[in-house]
Order: sequence, then C-alpha cells, then structure tokens
Amino acid sequence: MPAESLKAFQAVNMLSIDHVRGAIAGGTASARDIAGACLDQVALRDGAIHAFLAVHRERALGQAERIDAMARAGEPLPALAGVPVAIKDVLTIAGQQATAGSKVLEGYHAPYTATAVRRMEEAGAVVLGKLNCDEFAMGSSNENSAYGPTRNPHALDRVPGGSSGGSAAAVAAGMAVATLGSDTGGSVRQPASFCGVVGVLPTYGGVSRYGLIAFASSLDRVGPLTNTVRDAATVLEVIAGHDPLDATSSTGPVPAYGESLRAASGESGVNGLRIGVPKEYFGEGLDAEVRERVEGAIETLRAAGAEIKAVSLPHTRYAVPAYYVLATAEASSNLARFDGVRYGYRAKDAGTLGAMYRETRDAGFGAEVKRRIMLGTYALSAGYYDAYYRKAQQVRRLLAEDFLHVFRQGSEGVDAIVTPTAPTAAFKLGEKVDDPLAMYLADIYTVTASLAGICGLSVPCGSTREGLPVGLQVLAGHFAEGTMFRVGEVVERGQG
Repeated sequence: MPAESLKAFQAVNMLSIDHVRGAIAGGTASARDIAGACLDQVALRDGAIHAFLAVHRERALGQAERIDAMARAGEPLPALAGVPVAIKDVLTIAGQQATAGSKVLEGYHAPYTATAVRRMEEAGAVVLGKLNCDEFAMGSSNENSAYGPTRNPHALDRVPGGSSGGSAAAVAAGMAVATLGSDTGGSVRQPASFCGVVGVLPTYGGVSRYGLIAFASSLDRVGPLTNTVRDAATVLEVIAGHDPLDATSSTGPVPAYGESLRAASGESGVNGLRIGVPKEYFGEGLDAEVRERVEGAIETLRAAGAEIKAVSLPHTRYAVPAYYVLATAEASSNLARFDGVRYGYRAKDAGTLGAMYRETRDAGFGAEVKRRIMLGTYALSAGYYDAYYRKAQQVRRLLAEDFLHVFRQGSEGVDAIVTPTAPTAAFKLGEKVDDPLAMYLADIYTVTASLAGICGLSVPCGSTREGLPVGLQVLAGHFAEGTMFRVGEVVERGQG
C-alpha cells in the first residue's frame, strides 16, 4: 500500500494495531510506509495542534525497516510490529531529550529508557517522537507546558485535556496509532474523553514507573491511549508486568486481556455483569449533554444484558481536596532534585550557590508547578502536617474503602462502576487559566480511582451538539482490567 493511500485511509478510518500488523504480515504495506504516512500526518497537522515536542524521524524509520526485514524473512511478528506510537515527554528514551514540558529540564538527554517504552519497542513498536504535556504532568488542559499549549483536533480553540493532552491529540489526529501517557489524577482519562479516544489507568503497580519523571509517586501511573478498546488492551498487555527496577511493581502474572475480549465478544460481552452507577457522580456541576450521553451508554450496557445498580461512594466529595494535598506534598519532595546542579537548566551569574538555586527554580518552573510546590511544602511543614497531610491520608483510606465495599459485597456487590469521565466536554483555551480551583474541579470524577489505586478506562460515548467528544469512565477493582475492557468494548460497539 503506497504511503499516499495509507494516509487517505488513515484520515478516514484511523489505523488500528490489527490493521497495521495485518498489512505488514500480508505484504500489502511495509512498516516503513506506515511510519512514513504517520510522519506525513505529523508534518501536515501538527503545526496547528502542537502535540509533538520532538519527532525522531530517522530513528523511527530505522525501527520500521527492522520490522520489514523480519516480515521478509518470514519471522513471527511481535504484538506491536510496525505500529507507529509516540511517548509523553515525561517518559525517558535513552539519548533523547526529556523535558517533562518544563524549561528546568531544557537540554537534558536521558541516559536510560523507561521500562514501558522499552517493552513497546521490544514488541516491535515504531516510536515517532515525544509528546507535549502540562509541565511535570501538572494540569488539566495542556496549557501549562513551557513549550506552548496543545490544541484539540476536534476544535482548535479547545483544550485537549491534560496533562497527557499531546498523547490524546496525537491519536485523535491520526498522527499515531497508540501513545503512552501518565495518569496521576486523571491525566490519561480526561484527555481521552476530551479528544474522543480510549485511555487507560492501570491498577497501581501494574505497569512499571521506571523512567517516568515523577510528579506524585504514590499516584503516578503509565497508561496507553488508542483508538479502540482492543488496541488499549493489547498495549497494556505489552507494557504491564513486574519490573525489578520498580519496587512498587506487582509480581503477579499479566492476564491475556485480548483473550478476555475475544471470549466476551458479541452481544453477550457484559451479560450477567453487575454494573454500579454512583449517585455522587451525577449531581451538581455535570453538564446536561454529558449526562445525556453517559446515560445513553448505560442503557446500551443494560440492553446488552448487564444488571445496572445504583450504588453510593459517600466520601467522593472529599476526593479533590485530599488529592491536591497529597499530590502537591509528593511533588514538593520529588521536584526538590531540580536545582540547576546535576542536570537541566541553570541560572547564570547568580553569585552564590543559594542565589543560583533560587533563580534556577524561579526561572525554570512555571506558575502552576511553583504553586503546587508551595502548597505541598506548606502541607508538610511543622505544625500543619497532621492537619493536612495526615488527614488527607486518612480520607484516602476512606475513599479506597468505599470502592472495596461496593466491589466486595458478594451477590450484592458490583463488578464495575460507570461514571462520566469529566463533568463537561472540552472547554476553550484560556477559559480556566486564571481560576486554578475551576481547573482542579475538571478532575472531580477521576481523582477517586487514582487515590484508591484501582483501574479505570475512558471510552467515547458520543458527542455534544457542537461535535465535542464525551467519555464514559469505567472503573473496576484492583487488577480487574479484564472486566473493565469488556464493559468498555460493549460501550464502544454501541457507538458504531
């Protein structure tokens, strides 16, 4: 298949992992042609969208040529053979610049590759480059990047969501078949909702964090963004699993998520599943059109044989304040390492060491990062630790117990929970920049799963009358991604 034909096909249908592997295995397209088509799409569209911070053209074409050599030799093709992917710039690639969207890491080239990225490359993925994001993954709109905002491919005057806005926009614009993002309080799921793609929050510990530039270590997770639920399951199966380089990674086996979906294919995918709808997620602040699309998706699940049950997660209203105490406290600690001494940006002619520290951090960090560092330092300071940080940890435990209660009630419990991913569709660029609290509330439906450590998925469930995507969030218990994917795929089929 010539690159021009691939580009036209991609613009209409969006390539999937199965399309790519099938074309390469069948000899109807080369991995180099497919990578070239995506790179052409980047050249054509990214000037307006700004999803990419760096394009690794020659490196990507070299990877594609190795896959073509395997196909010509008749060797078995790995799971992601020839699949064009791109990586959020909080994940390191050896020898490539890693900025985390911040000036303070300007010029830093990583000496090692993140485990999740390495596993994708070992599975045959072709890495096109690094993607834009909110600085140190702190933001809900991708407007906090030191290198300029990313725009939503569905409406260039709208945000793509954050902090993995570049990752969601690249998939939505057909510039990559899959991307990796990071999710601390919703940073994969909310952009997926805003851009109309699928985004996964794995169970904490399910995917190695080695090579992920830290924001909040007890919350950060690496997850894929794709066009389909099945593609997301395939990527997660590749990147998940124990890593001795990450002490928090699970030692349990990685389920065959793709097999689970194939076994549950057809109309019976959720037949007999009990799906909870928490009343706390459908109250004040939820946009009427978003509610309508989410309720439509719930009816799709009911029609497919799921039992829909009302449930309560009573501590939900405390999630946003608890999250913004804990996440900022951990950020205050993690970002102390960026001092201008060891790597990245350094203020010149500061005079003294203390002045160099202050001037480096003042000029190197953006406003939102400085705000969160100060909030976190305050919460950890003497006299306030018990009132803020300890209390937030206690609330976190209550939130986790809310989920455990509804998932473990035996015949009275549920197998999964569905909610809106975000209270609104994508808002306009600049609309919330001067109101941090309003921006933080964009995460109101996603931070709960982050605090509880459970898995989550955002899957498209329709569009507003303006054509802006709406996402449904599917939540399941620890390491219950198989159930989560089954529910998501039924919702996805209902949109077809």
